[in-house]
Amino acid sequence: MTELKLEFLLEEPEIPAEVDRLLLSFLKASVEKYSPELFEKLYTKKQSVMKTYCWSCYLPGARFAADKIYLKENRFMVTFSDADMGELFEFFNAFQLMRNIEYPMGGNSMKLREVKAKKIPEIKESELIIKMQSSLLARKHDPENNTDIYYTCEDPELSDTLKDNLKFFLNKIGWDEDVDCFSIVPVKGKKIVAKVWGRPTNASIGIYKLRGTPRLLDFLYSAGLGSRRSEGHGKWEIVW
Repeated sequence: MTELKLEFLLEEPEIPAEVDRLLLSFLKASVEKYSPELFEKLYTKKQSVMKTYCWSCYLPGARFAADKIYLKENRFMVTFSDADMGELFEFFNAFQLMRNIEYPMGGNSMKLREVKAKKIPEIKESELIIKMQSSLLARKHDPENNTDIYYTCEDPELSDTLKDNLKFFLNKIGWDEDVDCFSIVPVKGKKIVAKVWGRPTNASIGIYKLRGTPRLLDFLYSAGLGSRRSEGHGKWEIVW
């Protein structure tokens, strides 16, 4: 397995509070520049396409305000992974084409300085202690009322909701794997309120015990956990 490390330089040490919008815009611009065919496949408006990638941000010394995030340095980092290795390779090429190009963001700009590929070991265990690198969203959708409930580490429904999210995800992409043994238990979890497209949304961060088949955990390491993974949520790292 491989993940990508992206380093961005900023004209001013600040970024918009809605980082998800900013980076999704950058992802789309990168893919469209590299391959209109891949762009159509991933971001077509004709139908919702289930993504197998996820990403997280490292924002040095972040200080959050209403509409901006102020940083201690003129840079930030993104970790990007994709369970589809062929697609990851295409993203790598797309990012390379965007290197050292100024990308505007409302009175400021960012520039992708470096893209590195990092090998990550294959998971062979069925139980892991993990730490969330980006907020975890466990979404239960009510189709009758068209409403969503987001459960957190404080709710007993967390594990079952994430299992349901996982079943839906795997069914959509046609990936056959036993998820009955999947579970997640908070070890040192924390409930937070994350912004999802500008809306305050219940979410979780912290440390968790994750169980599943090694093949499933290996897949989730690259694809991420929960809902809205391709929008900057659900990425995790192994503690032990």
